[in-house]
Amino acid sequence: MKQLIKLSLVLLVFVAASCGSSENGQLVGVLDRPDWKGINPYGMVYVPSGTLHIGPSDQDVSNTFVQRQKAISIQGFYMDDTEITNNEYRQFVNWVRDSLAHSYLDHYVETEDGEERIDWEYEIDWEDETLEDLYYQGDDRFAGKKELDASKLVFEYEWFDWQKAAHDQGRSPRNAFIQRRKVNVYPDTLVWVRDFAYSYNEPMTRNYFWHPAFDDYPVVGVDWHMANAFAYWRTKLWNTYALTRGDGINSEDFRLPTEHEWEYAARGGHDVAMYPWGLYYTRNAKGCLLANFKPGRGNYPEDGGYYTVRADAYFPNDFGLYNMSGNVAEWTVTAYYDNAYSFLHDLNPDIRYDAKDDDPEAYKRKVIRGGSWKDVAHFLQTGTRHWEYQDTTKSYIGFRCALTFLGRSLNDF
Repeated sequence: MKQLIKLSLVLLVFVAASCGSSENGQLVGVLDRPDWKGINPYGMVYVPSGTLHIGPSDQDVSNTFVQRQKAISIQGFYMDDTEITNNEYRQFVNWVRDSLAHSYLDHYVETEDGEERIDWEYEIDWEDETLEDLYYQGDDRFAGKKELDASKLVFEYEWFDWQKAAHDQGRSPRNAFIQRRKVNVYPDTLVWVRDFAYSYNEPMTRNYFWHPAFDDYPVVGVDWHMANAFAYWRTKLWNTYALTRGDGINSEDFRLPTEHEWEYAARGGHDVAMYPWGLYYTRNAKGCLLANFKPGRGNYPEDGGYYTVRADAYFPNDFGLYNMSGNVAEWTVTAYYDNAYSFLHDLNPDIRYDAKDDDPEAYKRKVIRGGSWKDVAHFLQTGTRHWEYQDTTKSYIGFRCALTFLGRSLNDF
């Protein structure tokens, strides 16, 4: 009898505990998850998942075999519909400038978890003597002008080495895979002079980045590290806004596209298309040139642009992407190897290598795609591969960002 009473008491306690719990005995998953509706970033277009044949769409005239044909598949992603413009990049530069000014003026506020962060609600008094250190001083001043010292505009960005972490298999602490780098974010405006010997391009050096006439032109003078820093800042900018809006969940990171995401996007859904517009020629039926490049010897302006043109010039391809050929060549995140096509995977192929400053120069090569305003038509082809050193700035290389599409079909929205 005592055992029966004791068992009844145990069952009563169990039932009482169950009544106060959210569990109902069914496998329903965790119910308090954030509602993810996806994002559609301003200025980006959706490139759906698909397959393509990478490699040359015409005879490999150089016979280098660095573009062997291969069938691959690419996961869906977003891509900027134009190259990043001077005015868009200037938003990044001004953010770094303003954050320095807030720091000099001690405009901090303490958060709930006891940390200090910049209070962006403060107005910056640019006449405050505390900010004098941000400007050129003494003999460095030119014609008495009060000009911002571009060397002060340094930004630290981070990335996680997923490949190293995957092969480490938990043997090292997490901080062993977190990489950090400080970069000066102001574009190298001297590229216009340095890239061309015996050529008068000083007006472009003086005006191209800051003058409003060039606001909608692609930013140049940006190396691979600066492009990555911009993407990291853009991710933080979006996530900060999403949290203040109450979304409570971060998006996937903005980043440079991989080499083959870029090629897939450039083809515009037309497999083995030689150019983004799908034709085998650089002119349409009326004889008009279809991109900004060097169409003939010494004849730069025939296509309508002398140097670069507006980032949305010419017609977009069938994905809605402008200037995937010509205007400026574009950085990708991919490391360049001559024989990469012979061993890369056919599922979202990519090859990464985080070259250190003291690595051999050959290790610092990164793939650029698309050709530029000063290139001949061969470099405009969607399958043409080329490279540049990651710490190099040029007057003909820019970039655009990509963002991996997460989890849902567009039909679900």
